[in-house]
Amino acid sequence: MGMDAGLVVRDALPQEGETVAAILLEAYGQYESELPADRWMLYQEAIRASVHSEAPLAKIVAVLDGEIAGSVQLFRTSHEAYGLDELDIQAPFIRYLAVPPRFRGHGIATALIADAARRTAGQGATWLHLHTSDMMRSAVTLYERLGFERATNTDFHSGETLVKGYKLDLSKSGIFVR
Repeated sequence: MGMDAGLVVRDALPQEGETVAAILLEAYGQYESELPADRWMLYQEAIRASVHSEAPLAKIVAVLDGEIAGSVQLFRTSHEAYGLDELDIQAPFIRYLAVPPRFRGHGIATALIADAARRTAGQGATWLHLHTSDMMRSAVTLYERLGFERATNTDFHSGETLVKGYKLDLSKSGIFVR
């Protein structure tokens, strides 16, 4: 599964918000059956709101053959990513990594993570953080394959879900930092 030649990673344009929201909802739709209905409704609302938020340092999209095929949001700190003071991680975060099933297998998620890693390393960051949960099994597999390691000290609960912290050592991740 290599990088597709027709893939371009760039900042999302302001007018692409609704398209990005649709991509996010399509990608995350696979988790609907794993969440209680009220939690799924709140998750969808948070996803929709995220594309209009000013909190991200960058809203990054992957465009495959002219069509938005994935996205990720990059934040300066855990507070900007989650609004949770108790996490207090003063390092960059990625959230809402999304590639709908119809676009998977083209290296899109890897390209989005690599772009976020390059941006943060270029600003002097040494770690890139993210959170995920056990229901996102394929994402966890990808993160671990790319060199992310568990950061259990950053775990937290969202309702009954354990949200697991991961971090990538940018100084050791030469594949991303060019």
